[in-house]
Amino acid sequence: MNSNKEKYSKLIKTEAKRLGFLSCGISKAGFLEEEAPRLEYWLNQNFQGEMSFMEEYFDKRLDPTLLVEGSKSVISLLLNYYPPQEQIKDSYKISKYAYGKDYHNVIKKKVKKLLNYIKAEIGDVYGRAFVDFAPVMDKAWAAKSGLGWIGKNSNLLTQQVGSFYFIAELIVDLDLEYDHPTTNHCGSCTACIDACPTQAIVAPYVVDGSKCISYFTIELQDNLPQEMKDKLDDWMFGCDVCQDVCPWNKFSKAHSEPLFSPYPELLSYTKKDWEEITQETFDKVFTNSPLKRTKLSGLKRNIDFLKPI
Repeated sequence: MNSNKEKYSKLIKTEAKRLGFLSCGISKAGFLEEEAPRLEYWLNQNFQGEMSFMEEYFDKRLDPTLLVEGSKSVISLLLNYYPPQEQIKDSYKISKYAYGKDYHNVIKKKVKKLLNYIKAEIGDVYGRAFVDFAPVMDKAWAAKSGLGWIGKNSNLLTQQVGSFYFIAELIVDLDLEYDHPTTNHCGSCTACIDACPTQAIVAPYVVDGSKCISYFTIELQDNLPQEMKDKLDDWMFGCDVCQDVCPWNKFSKAHSEPLFSPYPELLSYTKKDWEEITQETFDKVFTNSPLKRTKLSGLKRNIDFLKPI
């Protein structure tokens, strides 16, 4: 039986690589004991702000066997999104993950292809693919599977390629060979904590989501709080500061996923271009872009807030 576990695990990892995933790690599905008190503390501190979805499915969030019936293994997958080029300097800034097509669709298709491959090669396997939206603690599972460690900015970090990648999971009812966590390599570095424009990293490994620039510019429905004026560092959609300053991201390499290729306009737009963008242009240029999430009205709100008084 063990030889089968090993064989199937190798098969899955080889196919994941062929599909373009950066890496693949496997963990035994079960209750995330260490994460439970952390999540409870985080929610009790109201670090989720208006992201009430974080309060839902508490039990399922911590235990995939409640989410996928009969599940035995969590297959964690990383997909690189580090762009080959960045925006021009005189512009309102957009998080690098949003340069190309919406990642949810891109990754889900790849994960489903992997599931279909598993079924074709191994047999009657039941599983579900998860990308970001579901109550799955993707960073915790990726760390448990040895794909990296959770850094002080609460992102998954790896020595080889830093942190500019998406995380997805495939939860299956198949016994596999399990990987082990890696060691933490943050050491005494506090670059991310020191650089955060809004002091959202309130302690090493603890981020107050309700103070994060990504939260203000994407999740927050209300007006942006006045005390954040001049603190958003020209970010109009998301924020990469804590990743940009991380020494491990010196090892980031450009992705090879055509669908993540930057919209040319996005890279060349000046602040003036963004201020004058029309609904028609927005709809045409940013079809299937993560920017659709805030709609043009949300971007305009952010831009107006960023303009000097």
